[in-house]
Amino acid sequence: MKKLVLASGNAGKLREFGQLLAPFDFEVLPQSAFNVPEAEEPHVTFVENAIAKARHAAQLTGLPALADDSGLCVEALGGAPGVWSARYGGEPKSDAKNNAKLLADLAGVADRRAHYVAVLVLMRAADDPQPIVAEGEWHGEIVDAPRGEGGFGYDPYFLVPDLGLTVAELPHEEKNRRSHRGQALAQLIARLRLGM
Repeated sequence: MKKLVLASGNAGKLREFGQLLAPFDFEVLPQSAFNVPEAEEPHVTFVENAIAKARHAAQLTGLPALADDSGLCVEALGGAPGVWSARYGGEPKSDAKNNAKLLADLAGVADRRAHYVAVLVLMRAADDPQPIVAEGEWHGEIVDAPRGEGGFGYDPYFLVPDLGLTVAELPHEEKNRRSHRGQALAQLIARLRLGM
């Protein structure tokens, strides 16, 4: 198996990427396995943050690195929480605080349209002049009460209208197939053609 460092400490993302990449003979290892601290994410766009994270992990491990920067964009909130999705409710980061702030910000708002965004960046090395960049979006709407036990983050509140289910109610395979990360990963694999 080919080793690939995931530039994240998020257990949910590690599980998802591990499942999605397993059929392609990748062993996805968390950056924590190499004592790599989290990279700074000072940028206002998903793509800039993903590049910074991938470069950081590749520099400190000497291995190819995959980073994603993803988040929830809510139309009525001008795209917020956006790149600040993980810390929307403040520090320390907490799904419960993030969801509470989201619902408070949407109180009395009729337009609940939202979409998840995932930008993936794969760097073959820290000085890769042409990293592979892939992007996916998953459109839905925000509901007021959590539903489902699966997923993480905003998933219990993110309704997929054509299914009538929240992301947290979907089986893992269905989530992986439809998700913003699944879309971005399919795009990444199509571009990569496993030619690492």
